[in-house]
Amino acid sequence: MSRIQTQGVHHITFMGADRQTSIEFWQGLLGMPLVFEQPNLDDERMNHLYFDPGDGRLITIFTSEDWRPDPRPNPTGVGRLHHLAFSVSRATYTQAKSRLESHGFPSSGEVDRGFMDSLYFRDPLGQLLEFACYKFDPPTGHTHADVLRVAHDIRVAAGARNIADEHIADAIAALSVKPSPVPGTRTTL
Repeated sequence: MSRIQTQGVHHITFMGADRQTSIEFWQGLLGMPLVFEQPNLDDERMNHLYFDPGDGRLITIFTSEDWRPDPRPNPTGVGRLHHLAFSVSRATYTQAKSRLESHGFPSSGEVDRGFMDSLYFRDPLGQLLEFACYKFDPPTGHTHADVLRVAHDIRVAAGARNIADEHIADAIAALSVKPSPVPGTRTTL
């Protein structure tokens, strides 16, 4: 069987409540612009809101004025979404807890994940969300995934439980090595 190659996440769709609840949370609190809205083309009793989470991709929400917000935590279990993580800058991360709480959204507080810091909170409909902030910048020409792939190999070889700062530092060093010039070639400055 041939592999089907994906090229990233296109969009994620949530079941919302009323339109205003979604707009106030996603655009008002999280700063994700409402790009457009239209009827749900599969069920015109629902509205379909499209938000930009910051990378040009989409978070979409089905809404209906007949649906009321229910803040109880969404059920967990096999086949269910546990949480969705959003990438944030260090500056945003350090302010997130107080800003969420000022709008009535409690959070986990800062959680150290070794290679990143996390902060968990629930949306108005009980879905667990995360703000994630990497502790490193990848070297030029590489992605965060490249660094984590190499750091994982280093961690496993060291017998460590999880990726930590030293594994990230060594991975960045390994990826930053520039090839030696070929003897007999000239380099220009």
